[in-house]
Amino acid sequence: MKIGILAFQGGVIEHINVTKKATQILSINCKVIPVKYKGQFSDLDGLIIPGGESTVLHKLCEREGIFDEIKKVKNIFGTCAGAIMLAKNVNQGLPDQKTLELMDIELARNAYGPQTESFEQDVETKLGKFHAIFIRAPKITKIGKNIEVLAKNNKEIIACEEIGDRYYLATSFHPELTTTKFHERFLLKCKD
Repeated sequence: MKIGILAFQGGVIEHINVTKKATQILSINCKVIPVKYKGQFSDLDGLIIPGGESTVLHKLCEREGIFDEIKKVKNIFGTCAGAIMLAKNVNQGLPDQKTLELMDIELARNAYGPQTESFEQDVETKLGKFHAIFIRAPKITKIGKNIEVLAKNNKEIIACEEIGDRYYLATSFHPELTTTKFHERFLLKCKD
């Protein structure tokens, strides 16, 4: 199996390390590689889009001409800004901001406030209870009918997935900093 980590900005190294750790936990033979250029996406079993700044991600993907290649990857996991990249709709986005428009979710960018309002808390999820870190996090404000919610923060959705012939997982927090559970789930879906 081959998993790519979009390597423009954000927690690239953290995602590489936690994905490798998840492969060890699951005893899956998997190559985990950084990707960011044309031609690197066609043979991926899955792609992880780290957090960072969604407008910058959009511009870098556009500069490298990889939007169409990314859209062809069957399994994609986006954290924070990566979740914004997956969303069909983004509130408070810039007028010319482009997303992959793959997942039937709507998000509000920087919904919890500026960087100084970032926070940590324990959350209950369908994958267990763990510590979550929110850094200038988006809120998932609407979900489509094929979306399964994996976790909530009070009434706010913080993680969800879409299952069909493709698999998308989006989190508004940074699981790569505290747990392997979401990466494990993603790898198992990529393996199916």
